[in-house]
Amino acid sequence: MELIHIHPSDNVAVALTDLKKGESYDLEGTKVTPTEDIARGHKVALCAIPAGEPVVKYGNTIALASKDIAPGAWVHTHNAHTNLSEGGEYVYNHQVYDLPKVAPRTFNGYLRKDGRAAIRNELWIIPIVGCVNGIAKQLVEENQDLVSGSIDGLYYFPHPFGCSQLGDDLAQTKKLLTALVHHPNAGGVLCLGLGCENLVLSMFKEALGEYDADRVKFLICQEVKDEIAEGSRLLKELAGYASAFKRQPLPASELVVGMKCGGSDGLSGITANPTVGRFSDRLIALGGSTVLTEVPEMFGAENILFSRCENQQVFEKAVDMVNDFKEYFVSHGQVVYENPSPGNKAGGITTLEDKSCGCVQKGGSAQIVDVLRYAEPVTKKGLNVLSGPGNDLVSATDLTASGAHMILFTTGRGTPFGAPAPTVKISTNTAIYDLKPNWIDFNAGTVAEGKETLDEAADRLLDYVLAVASGEETNAEKHGRREISIFKDGVVL
Repeated sequence: MELIHIHPSDNVAVALTDLKKGESYDLEGTKVTPTEDIARGHKVALCAIPAGEPVVKYGNTIALASKDIAPGAWVHTHNAHTNLSEGGEYVYNHQVYDLPKVAPRTFNGYLRKDGRAAIRNELWIIPIVGCVNGIAKQLVEENQDLVSGSIDGLYYFPHPFGCSQLGDDLAQTKKLLTALVHHPNAGGVLCLGLGCENLVLSMFKEALGEYDADRVKFLICQEVKDEIAEGSRLLKELAGYASAFKRQPLPASELVVGMKCGGSDGLSGITANPTVGRFSDRLIALGGSTVLTEVPEMFGAENILFSRCENQQVFEKAVDMVNDFKEYFVSHGQVVYENPSPGNKAGGITTLEDKSCGCVQKGGSAQIVDVLRYAEPVTKKGLNVLSGPGNDLVSATDLTASGAHMILFTTGRGTPFGAPAPTVKISTNTAIYDLKPNWIDFNAGTVAEGKETLDEAADRLLDYVLAVASGEETNAEKHGRREISIFKDGVVL
């Protein structure tokens, strides 16, 4: 199969392999003859598209033709442009779709004292301020002997913030870091401060709220003579607490899985993203939860999502989330459609609408039960939408802070990074899977090759997610790639 026609109303098809000028390719019994070479993931016109007329993909307008486009022509940025603007009206047109029937499934995880499930039992060091990143690193390096038995790892998450910040930026840092402290995958947490930072310990504790003093410890480096010795002592105490937790069978309904994409290509919305969407429907049918973020990559496809808000209140929260993000762009003098990236365009994505229609495929067909603010925890079972930008590290950190046990990350071009939560890389094409076996964990390119249906790929992904939840390491974990990035907007003092 060389071409795919995603929706009956589409006037373009997507190349599943490199197409050669003048060669004829079969598409559902019709011959398509490209008038020029067209790379995999890019679009070919199926009919004449006059200048100013819509380019239709996924059954939606993803661009307007900027010049007359002939049948067989390559359709991309040279002859099509966005139709987005900063405005937009949204009408609640509620739609409900049936979820698949899935037999009950379990995974071997950890049950915390507060009743939450975890898929890792790790020790985390959370720097309250960037000044102590080096101390945190040294503590991790000198205390690896604590990683034994049921303790899966010892990690720290450096960042440059916690001081010289004002207003919303300081609040964002405080909210994000305290949310990470509460993450269930951390069996024990050492909060490491300096002592003179803006984010003083009293402020941090107030934002943290209730915590288990056996699970969470604090160290202010300016207040002790030897911070390495004192930190090591506290980590040993935390290890003693965390080592009591053992893996046990837990229902899949306890899982919270984050979903995002990065380094997307023209196959993202055809293979990997809809595979994740069908996985999401399966996990939700089992009683579990998924979280979708990257608000700017919903622009142009909002109504595909908004129609599935379970009620008017959730719909209004979703509209406010999108409008707030548009205002964020406008307040900085930026247009909302300054996306996709150069890598996205090289992979075949022409406009933000094109990217967004592919991006929202990760949301499957389930009802949206809640809309969350930045770093706000998941409290409702089902599909949640989380406010956050498209940036890979920022949004993956945001998903972790919301309580995602792991993150499914689809990519057509590949990326090595990992979030604090196990990060599963899912390739849109087999070529990147074969090229980067040390990055990619799961190949959805099989769908483009006709080796699997989307449902078969989703069933295989569900099996893999449960294996990771039971302790199988992702590639990012194997290579020690654990990073965070905090969303900021204001000045640095």
